[in-house]
Amino acid sequence: MGRRKTIFVLRSSRAFVFYALLFFLIYATPSIATLERDFTELSLEELMNMEITSVSKKTEKLGNATAAVFVITGKDIRRSGATSIPEALRMVPGIHVAHIDANKWAITSRGFNGQFANKLLVLIDGRSVYTPLFSGVYWDAQDTLIEDVDRIEVIRGPGATLWGSNAVNGVINIITKPAKETLGGLFTAGAGTEEKGFSAIRYGAKAGDSMYYRVYSKYFDRDGGVNLLGDDTPDDWYASQGGMRIDWDLSGNNALTLQSDYYKGKSGTETVLSTTDPPYTQTFAEDVPISGGNILGRWQHTFSSTSAFIFKAYYDRTDRAYSLLSESMDTFDVDFQYRFALGESQNLIWGIGYRVILADIGNSTVISFNPETRTDNIFSFFLQDEITLIRDRFSLLIGSKFEKNDYSGVEVQPNLRCLWTPNADQSLWTSVSRAVRIPSMADYDICINLGPPPVVSALTGSREFESEKLIACEMGYRLKPDRTFSIDMALFYNRYKDLKAVEQGTPFQKGFPPYLVIPLIYVNTMEGYSYGTELVLDWRPRSRWHFQAAYSYLRVELQNETLPVDTQADIIEGASPRHQFSLRSMTDLTDEVQLDLWLRYVDQLPSQSRVIQDIFTMDVRLGWKPIKKMEISIVAQNLLNSSHSEFRSETLAFLATEVQRGVYVKLTWNF
Repeated sequence: MGRRKTIFVLRSSRAFVFYALLFFLIYATPSIATLERDFTELSLEELMNMEITSVSKKTEKLGNATAAVFVITGKDIRRSGATSIPEALRMVPGIHVAHIDANKWAITSRGFNGQFANKLLVLIDGRSVYTPLFSGVYWDAQDTLIEDVDRIEVIRGPGATLWGSNAVNGVINIITKPAKETLGGLFTAGAGTEEKGFSAIRYGAKAGDSMYYRVYSKYFDRDGGVNLLGDDTPDDWYASQGGMRIDWDLSGNNALTLQSDYYKGKSGTETVLSTTDPPYTQTFAEDVPISGGNILGRWQHTFSSTSAFIFKAYYDRTDRAYSLLSESMDTFDVDFQYRFALGESQNLIWGIGYRVILADIGNSTVISFNPETRTDNIFSFFLQDEITLIRDRFSLLIGSKFEKNDYSGVEVQPNLRCLWTPNADQSLWTSVSRAVRIPSMADYDICINLGPPPVVSALTGSREFESEKLIACEMGYRLKPDRTFSIDMALFYNRYKDLKAVEQGTPFQKGFPPYLVIPLIYVNTMEGYSYGTELVLDWRPRSRWHFQAAYSYLRVELQNETLPVDTQADIIEGASPRHQFSLRSMTDLTDEVQLDLWLRYVDQLPSQSRVIQDIFTMDVRLGWKPIKKMEISIVAQNLLNSSHSEFRSETLAFLATEVQRGVYVKLTWNF
C-alpha cells in the first residue's frame, strides 16, 4: 500500500504542476465571458422543440421524432452528479447500465446485456467507438470533458437505416458543444471516497472574425470496488486525456470543424481462468494499459435552407495490452451525405461511406485469433425520403441502408416510419425496421481454451457465421396536456433470427501427453422475440422545481433451433431486468443553492439472481454558487446500501466487484 500511495502522490503532484502552469498561461491572456445554454431552465414547450439530429440525420424537433428518442442535456449530467458517460446513461428508460467492476460496464438497450453486448451503436460527434473485435464498446476508454457535452441523443430501437450495421437495439450519439459556446476558461477539481481525485481545465477563444477554438486536459483516479467479504479489489482506474476543437465559418455557406483527442491510462482487473498447464487455473491481477487517439474533420456547405451537404473523415487509433490478449486497431472512415427538397412535400437525404479497419492482435495460450492481423472494409450507401402527405399533420419516412462488408457480404436494412400530429400538443408515430449485427472478428477468428486436461473445451469462431437479424415494430405517443406536464410512451415488439449460439463439434486429441479437446463452435441457431414498453413523465409544478420519472418493462424469449433445452438462451434472457424505474427531482432552493435527488430501481436479473438481487438506491447532490462564476457541489452516491453487486461477466472470468457508497466534493470555476 505504501508504494501505491507514493505513486498516487507523484501522479497528483505532476498533475498539479501541469494544471498550475497551464492555468497561469491561460489566465495571463484576456478571458472572454463563458456562454452556456441552460436547457434545465427551458419550458416543456421549448424542450419539445429542441433540435436533434440522430433520428433522421437532419435537424428536427424532438417532439416530431419518429423514434423512441431521449435526450440527456449537459445540465442533466451536471445536476445528476454523474462523472462518466455510463453513469449518465442511467437516466434513459430502456437502457440497462450495470457495473461489472469499477471500470467495466454492461450496457445495452432493450435486452441482450453483457460485458460484450453487441447490439448498441455508440458515437461521439459522429465517430463510431465500437470495437470490431467483438462489436461492442470498451466503456473505460470512452470519455470526454463532461462539461463540454452538449447533449446525448439516445435512440431505443433500430437505427440501422441511417447509421448502419450494429445499430440493432439502439444508438447513443454523444454530441459536444461547438467551440463558440465554450469561450473563456473552465477549471474543475474534486475528490472523494470513490472519486479519489479528478481535475480538468479548458480554455476557449475567438481567433479572427470567424474562427473559434478550445483546448482541454483532464485527469481522474477512481477507487476499486470490494468483494463479497468487503475487502478491497484491484480494479481501480486512472487516466488522463486532452483534446482540442476548432470551428471555422469560412463564409455564410461553408463551415469547417477539426477536433482531436488523446487518452492514456490503466484499468485494473482480476481474472480467474482455466489453463492447459498445471495447476490448471490461473488467478492474477493487473493494470491493463489503455491508450488511443483520434482526429476528425467535418465540412458543411449550405446551398439553401433546404439543401446542404456534409463531408466527414476521421482516423481513430486504440491500443489495449491485456496480458491474455493485446490489440491495436486503426480505423479510417470517410462519409458524405447530401440533403435537398424535392418540391414542397418531399425532403431527401442520401449518403455514401467507406471504412477500413486494420487490426493487430497479440495472442496467448488461453485466447488467440487466427489470423493475428486483419484488414476489414465496409462500403455503404443510404437513401431516405420524408414525404409530407398532410401539412403539419401526417408524414411518411421511408429509406434503406445498403452495406457491403468482408464477413456477410451485402446487407439491406430498410425502414418505414409514420408520424401523425393531430395538434401541437400530441403526436403518434409508428415504424417497421430491419437491422443486422454483422459478424465480428471474434465470431470468425477467436479460440478460447476452457477447462484443464484431460478434457479441454475450446470456444471457437466459425467462418460460416452469419449476421444476426432483427425485424422491429414500434409505436410511440407524446402528449403535453398543459405547460407543466408531458408524457412520452413507446411500445415495441422485436423478432430476432440467426442469433449467436454455441454448438459442440467433433472432439479430437491434441498435445503431448495427449488430451481431449471438445470444440464449442459459434453458430446461428438461436431465435426469439422481445417486447416491452418505456414511459417518461415530465412535470414542472413550479418554475424552480422539476420532476422526471422513467419506467421500462422488458420481456425476452429465446429458443435454440437445434436444442429443446438451452441454458445459454436462459442466460441471455435473464441478463436484463424486466422492470426499471428512475425518479429525479431538481430543485432551485434559491438563486445560489440547488438540491437534486435521484432514486433508481433495477429489478433482479433472473439468470444472476443467486448473487445479484434487485437494486434500489439514491443519489443526492447539493450545489452552491458563492459567486456568479463558481460552483461548489457535494454529491453522495448509492446511499441506500453500503455496497451492492450489479452484473457478472458472461464470458471471461473477470471477477465482478461490488459498487460502494461514495461521496465527493467538486469545484467548478468559469473565468
